[in-house]
Amino acid sequence: MARHKSSRPTDRELTILRILWDNGPSTVRQVNEAMNKDEDTGYTTTLKLMQIMAEKGLLRRDESQFKHIYKPAITEERTQKQLVGDLLERAFSGSAEKLVMRALSAKKVSAKELARIRKMLDEFKGE
Repeated sequence: MARHKSSRPTDRELTILRILWDNGPSTVRQVNEAMNKDEDTGYTTTLKLMQIMAEKGLLRRDESQFKHIYKPAITEERTQKQLVGDLLERAFSGSAEKLVMRALSAKKVSAKELARIRKMLDEFKGE
């Protein structure tokens, strides 16, 4: 049975994507070693996850060498935008104001982060 492409990665798939975004194209072993820094994950589990991610269109696999090299099929920014857009619709009925208010109240925001947020808001206001 063919798998359909999913635009929303699971939590485990996001962990793998983060590793690849941070470290660049990698083998399954390299990804597995990075995953094992936080939680013990078997090599075959990592391999199967990455194979599924390639089938779903989340990863690209270079098979030109003996060791297959995997890399993300889409950028971190695009993935974040898709996830935020999905959350915005599902949890906040499309209200960006509610999303931003909850995000700012959920965790202490540093003065540096607030300054960057203000700058972004000013740029949006100017457009």
